[in-house]
Amino acid sequence: MLTTKRFNNFKDIIPFLIHQNIKEEDVLILSSSGLLPTLNIVKHHVGLQLTLLTCISGVDFLTKKYRFCIVYDLLSITFNSRLRLKVIINEVTSVSTASSIFINSNWWEREIWDLYGVYFDNHPDLRRILTDYGFEGHPLRKDFPLSGFVETNYDESKKRVVVKPVEFSQEFRLFTQETPW
Repeated sequence: MLTTKRFNNFKDIIPFLIHQNIKEEDVLILSSSGLLPTLNIVKHHVGLQLTLLTCISGVDFLTKKYRFCIVYDLLSITFNSRLRLKVIINEVTSVSTASSIFINSNWWEREIWDLYGVYFDNHPDLRRILTDYGFEGHPLRKDFPLSGFVETNYDESKKRVVVKPVEFSQEFRLFTQETPW
């Protein structure tokens, strides 16, 4: 962890909006335009050496003005320290890809694109990774229905898989029965 005293040495060169220290872990909240310069600085600065990107994750705050938060977790093996970077964006703002700085960000950015619909500028291969190419919507958004929009079944008479809209019996939708079995 970067102690607050140690962190103060870098506040002039890292373009962050807010610094937080949560449970002895430093968190920087950035604008989307400040992400790439910050990643470059924390990776290459001799006093930080946060050379390992351990995770990128997405968070959906449905009712907030800035709906999505992209979280980057970094690790310095040299100093045994961690830093968390957060980029908070709305639904139409894109984030620059970090794949030129951390090659392993490629997978996580594709996953966030697939599941949340957050677009990453200049990504080398931004396509679906966990859902089917014909899948509509982004399943980890909080406004995505739990049952989805369509269901697939094998139709014995047509001898193929068919896709049709989801249909529920009314008694299951309103839970009017004591148990469905």
